[in-house]
Amino acid sequence: MNVADLIREKLASLAPESLSVEDESALHAGHEGAKGGGGHYRVHIVSPAFAGKPLVARHRMIYDALGALMRREIHMLAISAYAPGEAVTDFTHKDTK
Repeated sequence: MNVADLIREKLASLAPESLSVEDESALHAGHEGAKGGGGHYRVHIVSPAFAGKPLVARHRMIYDALGALMRREIHMLAISAYAPGEAVTDFTHKDTK
């Protein structure tokens, strides 16, 4: 099982209605943080668990769900976390370069 799959498995505890995990590690090859083995990931998640919660609380919930993955396997995590009704429906990350 790769790290993106482990992220999906761990975030299932938040009962997401929608979840997208992108491995962007290849974009950061040679980056100092990547040398230690941790990858770069982008997560878009919609969960009722986020309803009424501020952004910082949503991120903490995600970090808590990921647990030890944040200490080794994940070097960088970009998070878009929404409650139902708040979300953008297109989770495609578009490179602006």
